[in-house]
Amino acid sequence: MRNPFVAFGFVVFLTLAAGCQAQEFHGAFGFGTVKAPAAAVNSSGIPVPSLSGGLYPSFSGIFILKHHIGFGGEVAWRARQAIYGGSTSSFIFAQPYRPIFYDFNAVYGATIHKKFGADVMAGIGGEDLRFYTPYYSCGAFSGCTNYVSSNHFAGHVGADVRYYFWGHAFIRPEAHYYLIHNNPEFNNANAARFTVSIGYSFTPGF
Repeated sequence: MRNPFVAFGFVVFLTLAAGCQAQEFHGAFGFGTVKAPAAAVNSSGIPVPSLSGGLYPSFSGIFILKHHIGFGGEVAWRARQAIYGGSTSSFIFAQPYRPIFYDFNAVYGATIHKKFGADVMAGIGGEDLRFYTPYYSCGAFSGCTNYVSSNHFAGHVGADVRYYFWGHAFIRPEAHYYLIHNNPEFNNANAARFTVSIGYSFTPGF
């Protein structure tokens, strides 16, 4: 998927179409960071940086239908560009880049107590690595961009706990793990994302 934001918007559109059947909808915005294996040298003897670090804003939406089963999606992106290779002289080149993670999931969600709830999820998604260039390139359908994307398919699992601090408003610590397929820019490493979100639960009669 060339643009994960468009893909996420498409999923939101589909879920809204099923909204009349939903028992709950949890919408949230959060901030977190990514943890991944440290910088290393790959099998070709080339130094490879780590994907760890940075501030990641995120948007997420979860629909719970019947019997606590539902579906949802989310997108998270590095707020500031990082430098691929950093300041380490052993790297061959240094280039600005920004990782974007997105996923679409089947979800099991439950309200444990009127003040607490939890969700577990599993699905598919991807990692979009955007490497920025000093010039713009234009396409007939893609418009003009100043980056080149390297897209990687990913499996995803995650879990969260919701604490309702005021009515239907909640704060939600959450953890996500991405099993990234063919991720040579980061030595084929997987990544974990840890986030704290604030959101609101729309339920019948809210």
